[in-house]
This record gives sequence, C-alpha cells and structure tokens, in this order.
Amino acid sequence: MNTNQEYLTTLHAEHNEWIKDLEFYKDEIASFENRLGEVALKNTHDSVLAPLEHLQNQFIREKEVIDILRHDIKADRKKLTHMVESNNVATDHRKTDDHSDLRERMDTFLKIYGDLKHEVTHFLAEVL
Repeated sequence: MNTNQEYLTTLHAEHNEWIKDLEFYKDEIASFENRLGEVALKNTHDSVLAPLEHLQNQFIREKEVIDILRHDIKADRKKLTHMVESNNVATDHRKTDDHSDLRERMDTFLKIYGDLKHEVTHFLAEVL
C-alpha cells in the first residue's frame, strides 16, 4: 500500500496537466499517422513499407495506452473529487495517498513515446 502523501491540490493539478499532455500526444500521433500515410502512397518498396507498418502499429498501441491512462487518471480524479465533496474543509491543506503508480506509468509512457517519436522522425528524414 502506498504510504507517501501529497496535497490534494498538487494531485489535481497533476491530473489536469497529464490529461492535457495526453490530448497533445494523441493529436501529434494523428499528425505522424498522416505523414506516414503520405509516405505509403508514394512508396511501394518493402524496404519502406515494412518499417512504416511497424511504426503505424506502434502508434495504434500508443493510442491504446493513452486511452487507458486517460481513463485511469479520470478515475483517480473522480476519487479525489468524491473525497473533497464528502469533507470540503481546508482542501488546499489536506493530503492523501500519492498516485505514484500513475506518475510512474506516465513516465514510462513518455519514455516509450519519446523513443517512438525519435524513430518516426528518423524514418521520415530517410524516406523524404
């Protein structure tokens, strides 16, 4: 069980930041997918299509991870909201269990997504 405590306001701010960031990454993925679609239309060589398909599959997986993270962040935010509604006294000075598991999952997503982004930009630079 998590024994670290954090202020409710800090956790709430982190939730909001993560949701905004995930929306940005989802939009960025759509942009990358459009670019990869353009490359696919212009290239029929297996040397281009195989890595392109790999990248497209990776983006599908990352969008799934984004959806799962968004769901879990919103569920955690709902838990905090319920906590505040049930006792609305000095909420800016209250602490609760930290959501270090969500933070760790976000950090892992950011690392994997950063690697994928580097891989796709390198691929696009090679084929364009």
